[in-house]
Amino acid sequence: MTAVWVILGIVAVLAIMVIAIYNGLVAKRQQCRQAFADVDVQLKQRQNLIPNLVETVKGYATHERETLDAVIAARNSAVAASGPKETAAAESMVASTLGKLFALAESYPDLKANENFKELQKELSVIEDKLAAARRFYNSAVSQYNTALEQFPAALFAGSMGFSSEEFYDLGEEVRADLSIVPEVKF
Repeated sequence: MTAVWVILGIVAVLAIMVIAIYNGLVAKRQQCRQAFADVDVQLKQRQNLIPNLVETVKGYATHERETLDAVIAARNSAVAASGPKETAAAESMVASTLGKLFALAESYPDLKANENFKELQKELSVIEDKLAAARRFYNSAVSQYNTALEQFPAALFAGSMGFSSEEFYDLGEEVRADLSIVPEVKF
């Protein structure tokens, strides 16, 4: 009779352990989804700002149509993107074309002095800071979740319970290369 109680005790402990691991993985997966939703909110704010920025530039740089069209095309592809990998690729194009747009603005002193343009640049800078923080939080959540999936004993049965690793938000080589360039300051 005691052997039956020992076996039932072992089964109960294993069941509690499996339930705890499952609930922990669910919580970490939800944290990843929430973190990506936070990134998505910041991206949408930036995407909503871009048409105003383009319209402001258009008033001063009407013959720079190619750059303006590239910014709008990049924005539209970013709006249509889904998932971390596709979104990151589309957003790196947005960042690249916005860089060209701001470089273009350097050629137009009246545009640089325009209060609306300055305000839009300031808003974009604030959004970029929030976006960077949201990306870091997302990647941290993904790291914790993926680590939990690979740790023993969760690694034994996480796949069979429908859990799979999440992708990190990767900016891509082009944006990383741009970020590694130290700006040159001249007086």
